[in-house]
Amino acid sequence: MNPTEYLSANDARIHEELFDFLRIPSVSARSEHAKDVARGAEWVATSLRNAGLDAKVHSTAGHPVVVGEWRRAGAGAPTILVYGHYDVQPAEPLDLWQSPPFEPTIRDGRIYARGSVDDKGQLFLHVKALEAHLKTRGTLPVNVIVLAEGEEEVGSEHLAEFIESHKDLLRCDGVIISDSAMFAPGLPSILSSLRGLAYFQIDVRGPSGDLHSGSYGGAVVNPAMALARILATFHDADGRIAIPGFYDAVRDWPENVRAQMRALPFTDEGFRHEVGAPALGGEKGYTTLERIWTRPTCEVNGLLSGYTGEGAKTVLPAVAMAKVSCRLVPDQDPKEIERLMKAHIERVAPKGVTVTVTHLHGGRPWRADLDGPLFDAAKRALKAAFGREPVITGEGGSIPVVGDFQRILGAPVLLVGFGLPGENAHAPNEWMSDENFVKGMRAIAELWDEIGKGR
Repeated sequence: MNPTEYLSANDARIHEELFDFLRIPSVSARSEHAKDVARGAEWVATSLRNAGLDAKVHSTAGHPVVVGEWRRAGAGAPTILVYGHYDVQPAEPLDLWQSPPFEPTIRDGRIYARGSVDDKGQLFLHVKALEAHLKTRGTLPVNVIVLAEGEEEVGSEHLAEFIESHKDLLRCDGVIISDSAMFAPGLPSILSSLRGLAYFQIDVRGPSGDLHSGSYGGAVVNPAMALARILATFHDADGRIAIPGFYDAVRDWPENVRAQMRALPFTDEGFRHEVGAPALGGEKGYTTLERIWTRPTCEVNGLLSGYTGEGAKTVLPAVAMAKVSCRLVPDQDPKEIERLMKAHIERVAPKGVTVTVTHLHGGRPWRADLDGPLFDAAKRALKAAFGREPVITGEGGSIPVVGDFQRILGAPVLLVGFGLPGENAHAPNEWMSDENFVKGMRAIAELWDEIGKGR
């Protein structure tokens, strides 16, 4: 029996185990679920041991990290690290779920449960692919480390420190992560880039307290209007960010990669309908996918000032606040963007108000070098499992741990996910395609053989 046959023969049991995993409410953001998160860590460690790996639960200043190891591939064999997370988002609002979030169920070919796709289902399919090899052949062509954390949904606060302090344990020749989506059903995808982040809070203060707009309006600078003026300077008429120096470090994408993006099955009208917007916008001269994947942004995420209740209250507000996020692309540095943002706001802020800019958090962008044996092996494995060549995609969001692995361990990172668009990863009725779960296991089982051929 080969690994693929093993997975088919044990399909019912594998699904039962996945459902047991999904029933654990390992919500890392809620202190009342701390014991559930710890239970999730122990469950992963036990599952790894049952698959044939050695596994240990490591304590951190936050939630535990699980490390599984199989290191018997022989002298000269490469070591590959698999990363995933076993913690999940809160399930609220509960009344919007069609079935209980921690009682997994299959409807219309979808596995519905909190964590089904983000990231328990995708982590678990890696465990089962390893099990299929070890139970049928008793060996793997490479050494393997599995690292599963319990804090991804709260920012992976302690993971970089853990990787740094366990560099010798985690040293590897490549990293594989499945915590992303395919571009479309039936279209296997390799994720080539992630945008970074610089997130700011802008506070504008004027008078010592709210004022009557009739008695003082026109004589005192209005912080809300001052903030609006500042925000209006962030872009020019073509949608380009107008902060001086903002684009200086942006690395252009090769034309052949941009051509591949343009060839993907994507339409602006379909995207517009998906988001429910009357029209699309953005930086002139780029397609929608290029704007999302390859270009930086500067977006207002929240505004607060003055009276916003029912009816009228003629008030000149004392303060105004905006939350602003800048998505970054290689080779932009969040610290340099912070410097540029503060200098720009200081230059354009009107007199009569005090402006404070606070950089709340940030992360570096990442872009893969798509050449090399790990990526070649992934392309062959995905084609074998899905029956077609994988496409290269980008991601507009951020996964800070990717940069941490590459920076600390110096290893290339392969992002190959099996989710789908619209899977409600952080929303009610989260789901994962059951077909993708099954094919994902087969693809990863195939991947180990393909990596082994490159030895």
